[in-house]
Amino acid sequence: MEKKNGYKTDIQIAQETQLIPIKELVENDLDVKQDEVDLYGKYKAKLSLHILDRLNEKKDGQIILVTSINPTAAGEGKSTVTVGLAQALNKLNKKAIVAMREPSLGPTMGLKGGATGGGYSQVLPMEDINLHFTGDIHAITSANNALASFIDNHIHQGNECRIDPRRITWRRVLDLNDRSLRNVTIGLGGPTNGVPREEHFDITVASEIMAILCLASNLRDLRKRLSQIVVGFTFGNEPVTVAHLGYEGALTLILKEALKPNLVQTIEHTPAIIHGGPFANIAHGCNSLIATKMAAKLGDYVVTEAGFGADLGAEKFLNIKSRIGKITPSAVVIVATVRALKMHGGLNKKELKNENIQALKEGIPNLQKQIETIQSFGLPYVVAINKFLMDTDSEISTLLDWCYEEKHPAVLCEVWEHGGQGGVRLAEKVLETIDQSQNQFHYLYKEEDTIKQKIFTISSEVYGATSVQYTSKALKQIIEYEKFGWGELPVCIAKTQYSLTDEPTILGKPENFSITIRELKISKGAGFIVALAGNIMTMPGLPSKPAALNMNVTEEGYAVGLF
Repeated sequence: MEKKNGYKTDIQIAQETQLIPIKELVENDLDVKQDEVDLYGKYKAKLSLHILDRLNEKKDGQIILVTSINPTAAGEGKSTVTVGLAQALNKLNKKAIVAMREPSLGPTMGLKGGATGGGYSQVLPMEDINLHFTGDIHAITSANNALASFIDNHIHQGNECRIDPRRITWRRVLDLNDRSLRNVTIGLGGPTNGVPREEHFDITVASEIMAILCLASNLRDLRKRLSQIVVGFTFGNEPVTVAHLGYEGALTLILKEALKPNLVQTIEHTPAIIHGGPFANIAHGCNSLIATKMAAKLGDYVVTEAGFGADLGAEKFLNIKSRIGKITPSAVVIVATVRALKMHGGLNKKELKNENIQALKEGIPNLQKQIETIQSFGLPYVVAINKFLMDTDSEISTLLDWCYEEKHPAVLCEVWEHGGQGGVRLAEKVLETIDQSQNQFHYLYKEEDTIKQKIFTISSEVYGATSVQYTSKALKQIIEYEKFGWGELPVCIAKTQYSLTDEPTILGKPENFSITIRELKISKGAGFIVALAGNIMTMPGLPSKPAALNMNVTEEGYAVGLF
């Protein structure tokens, strides 16, 4: 297998790693009984929800949230740092567990490639995790589309609930990037084939059912949340829910196994619970609440991540997931790279291999803004400078010096190349920060704030916008939502991940800009309102050269090209 820059590829490192049978990992490292584990082959397992009941009185471990600057094509390595930090904590004799999201097949086959960390800080078996894993995302796809078929059948069979076909808000989903399905027409072919109407597809990870799975506390709560899903509106403009249709039991049945968290391991055999995978640009971007809470019962430290930059994943983790789950992170790690900051400073990707101190300095304000966001929540933090092979000593010194001058705790991190050992200094700094800093965690807005107040708070304090503009459709929806009593729900803004603005090409730390909210979507079962900003798409498209072009399988059955 070919090497990149003289180093082994991620997939080569993964395939050369000798894994511990998951049964052995459970017996040696976790307070889990054998009847609380369902094996999915030798190296994957599902954990019973009874673990949470049994360990209910046990003190929770401390939660460390990993976030980053706005991502770029240069790469930040947030997942790699998440895995490496947990491995490093274990090298310091701390009982640490990784809690991460499941990768979606869409970006895996599209632009991003695999999403299980990299180098010597990966979760394994990476081929399985990046493809079908234990079938959770497929179960969500099935449940989502089952509900869509139930809705269309209800209308075909007489429409007892008087659903207006023009106001159905529930969309079908697919775990692939397929722009051709964004807007389609269904029900053609005569009266036996349903009622013709316009339909839309989202990617599975944008489904409200994904968000529900990730925010439910148990099977009972899952069923309740599913029953509260708003699928559309009547001819009289009243909301119609799954409870009105009566299908919450069937949907819960489809999802009962998917609700159980998945247990795997890192390259260094640190336990890793991987469960749920909502995107942070179009959803709330965090792994399941059940997985995080279970990891906190089984370990002294939980290292978890939130998708994309602090303006998206971290904000939603702290304002939505923490609020619903009543959890308080002990510290936040903000990942930055010299490469990405140079791009935020205006450098072209092709020029990143060349030292450019000026571009680095001009990109640093993006890091500053993400730090300010975490500070606004009152949380202790550490900046992790994730080292890439081509970073120069002068560039690294420039970034570290800036951090020290601004009194931001910062550490150089080399977990891609050296695994846990490359993150020991980061782990030590995080532990020191937790012990010596005051945790004054608070939400940025109150539940009783209006929808507009919540949107403006996020837009101004997190993004740095000076104003918020609304389309006439969004303004009408705000009035409707507050009339229906949904105004006290948290807000989940769907926005491009590449920029603090709603325009993906504007990098760095822009000034004097406005955020445009074009549309709202109610996710009553999940427990939040989605506000779509700018031109964000809930069904991505494929790039001109998808990552799938490099993928194959050898005659011996080994995956090729996943990362």
